[in-house]
Amino acid sequence: MATRIRRLLCASLAAVLAACGSAPVGPGFYRVEQGDTVSKIARANRTSVQNITRWNSLPNADSIEVGQVLRVAPPAGTAAASTGGLRTAPAPAASANRDTAPDPAPAKAPAVSLIWPAQGDLIRGFDGKTSKGIDIGNAPGTKIVAAAGGTVVYAGNGLRGYGNMLIVKHDSEYLTAYAHNRALLVKEGQTVTQGQQIAEMGDTDSNRVMLHFELRYLGRSTDPSRYLPPR
Repeated sequence: MATRIRRLLCASLAAVLAACGSAPVGPGFYRVEQGDTVSKIARANRTSVQNITRWNSLPNADSIEVGQVLRVAPPAGTAAASTGGLRTAPAPAASANRDTAPDPAPAKAPAVSLIWPAQGDLIRGFDGKTSKGIDIGNAPGTKIVAAAGGTVVYAGNGLRGYGNMLIVKHDSEYLTAYAHNRALLVKEGQTVTQGQQIAEMGDTDSNRVMLHFELRYLGRSTDPSRYLPPR
């Protein structure tokens, strides 16, 4: 029973981490779901793995995440690559009574205004594979603040490997996560402002005192350092 509850918690937290990418997608795009592969998505959209990989600038065909938005039809004004006998499905036309979203996957994500969530040394950077964020080391109890204003959508310790964690949703595109805290000072559903203290640095589920900080754009892990001011 305990194992089943833990699995359910982990599944629900994975959904929360992709929550910023839950809005409808426009024609010619697809949002990755649990169990999807690039090959499966390509088959469903009558195109090739090579096209999906190229249109979305994926490092490889395995580098997709739940909640990520993928282009599944060729960009306007370009010819589809050879699909080995598969025909690329055209993007469906928008009907007058159907709501359509603007292009959810711009070539360059719009900047979000972040501040550093804690003082300390940058002890680990982002690589998108083994590290989905950055790690900041300092003394126990160091103040942790909200990197941007938003709503707390998770506060707890149900996800193994993250310890006491907070997730703050900033808008329909961005959220930030704060892990390994000694104490959580805000609750789920609470609105926080940029710079407001939300936690104290700790070492829960970690072998050293640090803050593990993640930024997600449309459900996909993004290097927070690109959005933080120099210091």
